[in-house]
Amino acid sequence: MTARTATVTRQTSETTITITLNLDGAGQAVVETGVGFLDHMLHALARHARFDLTAQAKGDLHIDEHHTVEDVGIVLGHTLTQALGDKRGITRMGHAIVPMDEALALVAIDIGGRGYFAFEGRFDTPKIGQMATSLIPHFLESLAHAAKLNLHARLLAGSDDHHRAEALFKALARALNQAVGIDPQLGGQLPSTKGHIDL
Repeated sequence: MTARTATVTRQTSETTITITLNLDGAGQAVVETGVGFLDHMLHALARHARFDLTAQAKGDLHIDEHHTVEDVGIVLGHTLTQALGDKRGITRMGHAIVPMDEALALVAIDIGGRGYFAFEGRFDTPKIGQMATSLIPHFLESLAHAAKLNLHARLLAGSDDHHRAEALFKALARALNQAVGIDPQLGGQLPSTKGHIDL
């Protein structure tokens, strides 16, 4: 099988980001975004999706963390799309329900070529570390639109915002692991009745 890896660099007046992704890795991550909690979540994503991930970001953190978090989501989405190539043989859809102590999160995705994001849940604190909790769904939305994923995320239970966020990212990881996996029953065909997945 062709190696499913990609590297994307994106530079704007607000951020410079480089991400390398190997979809058939061992869950190793080297992440330096300047936003500690985002680093923590990306490590969890890589480990539980079994992706090898390298992410380097320099952003205008003297303003706030918004541009960095958003743009990392965008670049990760573009990198995921490039690593998937023509998407032949992939399972395409995936879902997971993941607990983290008292928290419980559900994520369902479809790598179908149409970016859509839906979120149900809440966070009770304004920040986790230096990262605004409002940026957690915004990161997921940026990823979904950049990768043209249909992504539904729900917080089903929880009282600790760190646990809620970690459950979400781990559920995303498990759903991605399932969706990008190769389905041997497809025999290398596209998983679409239309014969193609919109680019």
